[in-house]
Amino acid sequence: MYDVVLLSVAEGSPCSPRVPALACADALRDAGARVDIVVATSDTEIDEVIRRFDAGPRTDGLTWPDTDSKLRLVVASAADGQLRAVVRRMVRRYAPPPSRRPAELTDDRTVPDLPPLAILPLDGDATTDLAGQLNLPRTPAAVASAVLTGSVRRLDLLRSDSGSVTVDGALVGGADANGRAVPWRGRVEVDDTVLSDGTDSILACAIGNSGGYAEFDGLPLLTDGDPTDGRVEVAVAVPAPVKRRFRTTRVRVEVRRARGRAVSVLPRDGDLPFLDDGVAGTMSRKRSWWTEPGAWAVYVG
Repeated sequence: MYDVVLLSVAEGSPCSPRVPALACADALRDAGARVDIVVATSDTEIDEVIRRFDAGPRTDGLTWPDTDSKLRLVVASAADGQLRAVVRRMVRRYAPPPSRRPAELTDDRTVPDLPPLAILPLDGDATTDLAGQLNLPRTPAAVASAVLTGSVRRLDLLRSDSGSVTVDGALVGGADANGRAVPWRGRVEVDDTVLSDGTDSILACAIGNSGGYAEFDGLPLLTDGDPTDGRVEVAVAVPAPVKRRFRTTRVRVEVRRARGRAVSVLPRDGDLPFLDDGVAGTMSRKRSWWTEPGAWAVYVG
């Protein structure tokens, strides 16, 4: 029977496991699994869990995940940013340095297949989180069943030149106190396609690995989020004046879209706010994301 680590990522001081996590642990134990509940409050504590998935020593000295491991991982997540924190630490542990890239890595990957995990949403009623978008099990019992008897679905991962990862998507641009978009300027490129040359007044830029940022302020942005096609979908919303004869010029919003392997955003006017998997940040220099096809995986029912 499997050993299972049920990992919760807590912010700030340590806390007790949430009720869904305890219920999932009970369901796993009822099925015969041995369960270790870990509440991590730091990257170091997450790393200690991930280290358990290491394979044996390699002749090239690289640290690699064990593809035949009988250990299973459940990530109890109140927000997609907590899930991202775990996947980010997986990448940090298993991504080889460019100078020691092994021959078994394909040209479109910089990391090996990461160990699969099950997502336990701590908000069972949510529908727009990543688990909801992927139609994954949500109840503690269903998640326990998936991790012990379900299949594995491999998903694309976005890596960025900031050293982080994106499992769902990013929304570049900010809003004022009334929730209205604050225009900004920047160069946005998807592979060889230029969505903005840096002179446009951009309302929002959505970078999607899945569909979490498909809409902004009621405006459809991403139309076909697919976390398994090896491509990132990008949309840029810009105001476009429409001249009308003998009438006042009105403004409509034009949405430019493209799909590709990589996207870059170069701000023109200082610090630019963004949300990446729901985690807020700012950029003042060029930021790039690129796809790692099938790099991570989830257990499905």
